[in-house]
Amino acid sequence: MTIKIIMDTDPGIDDAAALTMAINDPQIDLALVTSVAGNVTVDKTTKNAQKIVRFFNADVPVAAGAQQPLIKEFEDAARIHGESGMPGYDFPEDLPKPLDMTAVEALHKYIMESDENITLVPTGSYTNIALLFSEYPEVKTKIDRIVAMGGSLGMGNMTSAAEFNVFTDPDAAKIMYQSGVPIVMIGLDITMKALLTPESLTKLEHMNEAGKMLHDIISNDGDKSEAGSAMHDVNTIFYLLHPEAITTKDMWIDVITDGPAIGETVGDIRGAYHDGKTNAKVAVDIDAAAFNKWFLEEVSQIKD
Repeated sequence: MTIKIIMDTDPGIDDAAALTMAINDPQIDLALVTSVAGNVTVDKTTKNAQKIVRFFNADVPVAAGAQQPLIKEFEDAARIHGESGMPGYDFPEDLPKPLDMTAVEALHKYIMESDENITLVPTGSYTNIALLFSEYPEVKTKIDRIVAMGGSLGMGNMTSAAEFNVFTDPDAAKIMYQSGVPIVMIGLDITMKALLTPESLTKLEHMNEAGKMLHDIISNDGDKSEAGSAMHDVNTIFYLLHPEAITTKDMWIDVITDGPAIGETVGDIRGAYHDGKTNAKVAVDIDAAAFNKWFLEEVSQIKD
């Protein structure tokens, strides 16, 4: 049985790796990719999504999305992902054209016309999703769940308090978390544990062309350490396929939309403030060794 998903993404190095897994794993049915401004501007994230789709000759439509957050001024992460968003590898240039509709229009169309409920997998800011829920609230009944990369119960990676995706558009994050749609929060609490180790990265280079591509772009990650590279977005796909390797806790998530803690996701860990209600399953622990093993196995099965 396959899991039908739509990825809303801002490639970005780890987004490209997540797309690689989603396109190639037979248990995932990737119906649509929508782009959003985040790691780099939306024209670049759209092109990067097209590059990955074209690299694998995948029959997956791409629609361009929001150019800026709902309210907050846009700040990219080119310092981490490079000016192009995916440096280090020469991708084909004969790219498919994006759909002749906005991301929000495409999301509405593909969700409502689907013969089964969709899992949304946002790995960038949540602007497109907030706009979708605001303009077409009827889609909520057709969404099985949202498995979102973003947020943190502790320290951030954009500010002391905020993780990058939520910081980019906190107002959109607030709309998403208040939507009533089931949400799994895949945040820094696990993505900074499940680092792709230097040993794993070395193995990728000599595996196949997909491995070489991933090796080359991950090697250009501006945020890697001696311990390895954080493949934040890939953890969403890992969770979909191997939920047993990730520990979650039900809690209420609030999003701070102004002040010095803007973009912070505040988890009601003690269940003290919302009368026992919860709005998310929050990932709190992960089997990092299993993640590395799975990552290499996924790539090794991709045929050139």
